[in-house]
Amino acid sequence: MKKQATHLEVITTHVNADFDSLASMLAAKRLYPEAIIVFPGAQEKNLRNFFLHTSSYLFDFVRIKDVDLKNIRRLILVDTRQKRRIGKFKELLGMDDVEIHIYDHHPPSNDDIKGDFEVIQERGAGISTMTEILRERGITVTPDEATLMSLGIYEDTGSFTFSSTKAEDYEAAAWLLEQGASLNTISDMLTRELTAEQVWLLNDLMASATRNNINGVEVVIAKAKSDRYIGDFAVLVQKFMEMENLNVIFGLAQMENRVYLVARSRIPEVNVAEIAFEFGGGGHPQAASATITERTLIQAEEDLHNMLLRRIDFERLAKDMMSSPVIHISPEATIREAHDTLARYNINFLMIVDEEGKLKGYTSRQVADRAISLGLEIRPIKEYMNVEFYHVGPEATLKEIQDLIISNKVGILPVLRDSQLIGVITRTDLLNILIERSSTPEFVYDSEGEVPRFIRKKNIGNLLKERLPDKIVKLLKDLGGIADRLDYNAYLVGGLVRDVILKRENLDVDIVIEGDGIRFAKTAASHLGAEMRSYPKFGTAVLTMPDGFKIDVATARMEHYESPAALPEVKLSSLRRDLFRRDFTINTLAVQVNKGHYGSLIDYFGAMRDMKERTLRVIHSLSFVEDPTRILRAIRFEQRFGFRIGRLTETLIQNAVSLRCFENLSGQRLFVELQMILKEEDPMGPIGRMDGYGLLKFISPELRLTEEVRSILKEIKGILVWFDLLYLGIAYEPWKVYFLGLTSCLSDDAFENLVGRLQVDEKEMVGMISTRKEARRVLEELYNLKDKKRYSLYRILSALPTETLLYGMAKTRSEKIKRSISTFFTKLRGTEVLLKGKDLIAMGYKPGPFFKEILEGILEAKLEGDVSTRDDEIEFVKDRFGSLLNN
Repeated sequence: MKKQATHLEVITTHVNADFDSLASMLAAKRLYPEAIIVFPGAQEKNLRNFFLHTSSYLFDFVRIKDVDLKNIRRLILVDTRQKRRIGKFKELLGMDDVEIHIYDHHPPSNDDIKGDFEVIQERGAGISTMTEILRERGITVTPDEATLMSLGIYEDTGSFTFSSTKAEDYEAAAWLLEQGASLNTISDMLTRELTAEQVWLLNDLMASATRNNINGVEVVIAKAKSDRYIGDFAVLVQKFMEMENLNVIFGLAQMENRVYLVARSRIPEVNVAEIAFEFGGGGHPQAASATITERTLIQAEEDLHNMLLRRIDFERLAKDMMSSPVIHISPEATIREAHDTLARYNINFLMIVDEEGKLKGYTSRQVADRAISLGLEIRPIKEYMNVEFYHVGPEATLKEIQDLIISNKVGILPVLRDSQLIGVITRTDLLNILIERSSTPEFVYDSEGEVPRFIRKKNIGNLLKERLPDKIVKLLKDLGGIADRLDYNAYLVGGLVRDVILKRENLDVDIVIEGDGIRFAKTAASHLGAEMRSYPKFGTAVLTMPDGFKIDVATARMEHYESPAALPEVKLSSLRRDLFRRDFTINTLAVQVNKGHYGSLIDYFGAMRDMKERTLRVIHSLSFVEDPTRILRAIRFEQRFGFRIGRLTETLIQNAVSLRCFENLSGQRLFVELQMILKEEDPMGPIGRMDGYGLLKFISPELRLTEEVRSILKEIKGILVWFDLLYLGIAYEPWKVYFLGLTSCLSDDAFENLVGRLQVDEKEMVGMISTRKEARRVLEELYNLKDKKRYSLYRILSALPTETLLYGMAKTRSEKIKRSISTFFTKLRGTEVLLKGKDLIAMGYKPGPFFKEILEGILEAKLEGDVSTRDDEIEFVKDRFGSLLNN
């Protein structure tokens, strides 16, 4: 050391050195045998562990504090050339008496040092470059050195899986294996088992991950926090990337007083080294890292978003930006029709397309308004449409679109393919894209909270396999294959997707098609041997499989409500618009079933987050005004899943109730939703919520949830549980019992008005009214019954429906009556006389009216326990009715 004091050569690398850095320094030592090896700062934890558990004495390191920078005459940099990453050694830059030698494999940056001698080669690992030089000069290495150098290659190339890996990396590894590199040691170092702390950190990363569409590129950002430092964060980010098969991921972890960034990319559009560089770090385009100080995790994430928007420059084409399908009308439509269509879908421009799908022109809301004010509403729109318009093809670039819209002050730009209208791009669309590209991203905040909402995608193919029967999984894949042949996108949607995630039973298969749903259903029916019924007005169809299993198929559509509580008008649309028309976020999940994307879960509206938070949220603010039955569904889902209704959603319910939207709702639709509530496992909760929102009055002005009604409903719940546990095999409809209990406070006239209001069919209506009166009569008759004979009890109760009897048990306060009905169910109901008329004839009796008297006598004896077997019945007839034998 003293001999070199006046003319010192130093080999160094970047701070937070890794195996590639160490390996490259060791190789450089072979090229510069008089140089000393000095780390400029800290090393990564895996490298520190390596020093602790291996023969570190083989490597002659000098601590930086023992080096006098004034004596350095040659600085050899390996695995870096960025001045900000070499620590104190940057003080030597620019000195005339210091020679700089550089060996690096990273892409160029604005912070690069200019060396007096440079070897810059694009490789997956820096040691691959150093190894080439050793081979060319005929310099061999020891097995220990070869093992360490191989570790550098394996680590920096992700075991040869990173896209930055080159053929030269394989060649270098092969040569090092010839030199005696130990693959067992390499494997042990690279496949360490995760600690409990690392598992928790990985879990936090996965739970917090958001998918962000940044200038057309999907980027995943995941965050985690820990009060103490947890090593191998890069390993965790890499594992997450591999588990979810991600193209781009940025992991941020706040540990102690620093934020650690680890980034990985598999696509050329995202150079993670550039992003890490801006944070003071570095790396490769495919793998990079940085340590961020004096910033919180939130600030670091915000900075990251800004950098991504500046750095990711994906070339968007018209087909990526356009809205499709396009709302349009025919040239023969009247101006009034054009005006109404503009208002109905809340758009400013309306395309005019002929029968062949060719664009003839367009009109605007302003033109339609002006024409109507001039009394031209019945004139055909073709007389006043704009026939001079700019247009682009689907491959037009953003710059071309920007030039057309801005330079020519165009409000809407049609996208044509072979004269066919396939989409439109509005000035607002362009503005949003330009804002996205040039400024801090505007999170789409949920109207009820502070959590940003992103379009989320993940694959749940394995979960579908776990939760669904094999035949359903096979069916979904078959449907995906049929969609592929038709060039359609097919999605599993609705309650089945929701319940698979919530781990609830549901086998209702609903398929949405981006394309012609009815054509798809016809093709599927032919392929699967199923029957099909179609409903062209709604673009829907039902497939019935040979075993009776049903599949609902719908064309992706959007809905328009002419007035509050009206049935919707339907128009073709995209998946996103189709999902937007649904009631609550938890019902907007979709799973693609096409072969290449099978199992891809699509979450446009934050449904997964809402399910995690167990919160029910409506999608848009007019939802309950358009369809008040959604209020009843909200209550039903809240109670069924144990969720809570979100604050804004609750306010919107209250607003809709105050507008009395239910008054315009058809009784039939109200009855269907009320039935669904009463069919819930425990309707008590939903009924209580309905009362809390003041909804019962819309069912009947006299309907009240009094203490008496509450008591009856509570009693019904207990009685139905008791009845089901008897396992009598008696079919009945529990909802009817609850309906009778809920309406028990109504007068007969009010009840009849109610069933009329609900538009119950005549037979059902008569049955409901009769059941209610019969229950009252039976209770009174049982109360006054003095005869303790079972036969008398049987005769009173045997002709009544099960629902009436169960309601009667719940309504009465008399324990005697409850016991009587219980006795009927458990001991008397189903009692049958074994002898028939033909048996009496065989015994010598002549047919006549007295046969009924005989059989009834047997029944009474059997109910009272006097007879039980067939022989008993024969003996009873002979004893009781023997005198009638010769008559």
